[in-house]
Amino acid sequence: MAVTESVTGETSGGAHTAHEGILRRQSARESRARTYARALPIVPVRARGLTIEGADGRRYLDCLSGAGTLALGHNHPVVLEAIRKVLDSGAPLSVLDLATPVKDAFITELFRTLPPGLADRARVQFCGPAGTDAVEAAFTLVRAATGRTGILAFTGAYHGMTTGALAASGGAGDVRVARLPYPQDYRCPFGVGGPRGAELAARWTESVLDDPKSGVPLPAGMILEPVQGEGGVIPAPDDWLRRMRRLTADRSIPLIADEVQTGVGRTGAFWAVEHSGVTPDVMVLSKAIGGSLPLAVVVYRDDLDVWEPGAHAGTFRGNQLAMAAGTATLAHVRENALAERARLLGSRMLTQLRTLQCEFACVGDVRGRGLMIGVELVDPEGDGRTGRGAAPGLGDSAAGLTGMPGDVVCVGRRGGAAGSAETAGDAVCAGSRDSAAGSAGRPGAEANAAWPDGAAGSGPHPAAPELASAVQRACLERGLIVELGGRHAGVVRLLPPLTITDEQATAVLDRLADAIAAVARDPAAHGVRRRRPDGREEPAG
Repeated sequence: MAVTESVTGETSGGAHTAHEGILRRQSARESRARTYARALPIVPVRARGLTIEGADGRRYLDCLSGAGTLALGHNHPVVLEAIRKVLDSGAPLSVLDLATPVKDAFITELFRTLPPGLADRARVQFCGPAGTDAVEAAFTLVRAATGRTGILAFTGAYHGMTTGALAASGGAGDVRVARLPYPQDYRCPFGVGGPRGAELAARWTESVLDDPKSGVPLPAGMILEPVQGEGGVIPAPDDWLRRMRRLTADRSIPLIADEVQTGVGRTGAFWAVEHSGVTPDVMVLSKAIGGSLPLAVVVYRDDLDVWEPGAHAGTFRGNQLAMAAGTATLAHVRENALAERARLLGSRMLTQLRTLQCEFACVGDVRGRGLMIGVELVDPEGDGRTGRGAAPGLGDSAAGLTGMPGDVVCVGRRGGAAGSAETAGDAVCAGSRDSAAGSAGRPGAEANAAWPDGAAGSGPHPAAPELASAVQRACLERGLIVELGGRHAGVVRLLPPLTITDEQATAVLDRLADAIAAVARDPAAHGVRRRRPDGREEPAG
């Protein structure tokens, strides 16, 4: 047997032993709260661009990108150069909130990218180095500015892990934050989807605000994500977002846009709110703005700047290396039109992924914006009305469902799937249940075949989190790193760097499609437990 040398310089056998030893020690010494390490048992030792190399010598295409932190991928030359320049200069590395040339350059570049209407009257607050702290700062800011306390947030939201941010997130048990319906096509809370579903969501919000008996007093602010990431990659319809802007402006409620994951070109615009032409009062920014290093800020309209000195602070808000890396990243994305590149490439990737709906009944929906993409996996034999899996097996492909309720067929754009594709001629799947038709984020969508004619009691098939986990494992076996998200962790998420090449994108899609095919063909072999007709699970295998 040939002996090879790994990326760490060890022989293949030694590298594997070191790899296993590090994973064992991590399991023994680190908290049970760790997450990504459980689903992705790899030990990265080197990385460049889209590629990660593990201690065992394996290479992976990284479509997790530090949960969207790495806009330029791993160790981009402009980022490394900026960091080295600061290190070689002898400048202080942590300066609290003191002024420095590095910080001044960062603010200048950041303000250059801001949406029109905000850039010319913006103020910025540097926070602790995580998006959740910036969310807390935004809440403190709007409460101080308005003299009110309540916050409006949306179902499915994720704003961080600190107390206030969790209270505004979708899974919180805290009721001090009012929950409003976030529009989505595939699992529309009103059972209609499309523009009608978004209109009902907006009307509900307006009613809550204007009804003196709603139980919701005029709030200090409204926080929303232009694309819900952890919620399942759900783009907000542009018209709905403009409606939220009008509703809040008319009632003097500051609108907070959480752009922690959607910012810096990720969705095909520099900031995701720009798709709708909306200018928020407050923007919460983190992840990619630090160029791979920890950094978080709140940018807001100058008339809100009424809080007292020290109202929000943080020891590490003066991270000079992060500011230098962030300046380089922001400038590189802007100067090289990487947001537009993300829009075009993301559109092509979505078009290709939607063909999987024609091939596999377990692919319920494909959606996204730019290079923020989600593939929702479902149990095609489950009951869309109850959300419960009903029969053993997960089905193989659409072809195997002919003659059954919820048939899925392939049609062209002109064949009847109203407004389902972004470009003419895109192949889509239209059926009585799970369909690409009207999927969130696609301009012009007029109908959603997952909710036929708004029929009560019908709907999409139940989410399949076990299937999604199996696909994630199968992707890793094929050298592809993906994330899971969504209400039930049933959405496979792609967050590749904006620098991904066409060839790399093709490789990503090929590996993902192969993983889905393998799991769909034999779910039990991939650890997916089948359900008996009585709902009880059969053991895997």
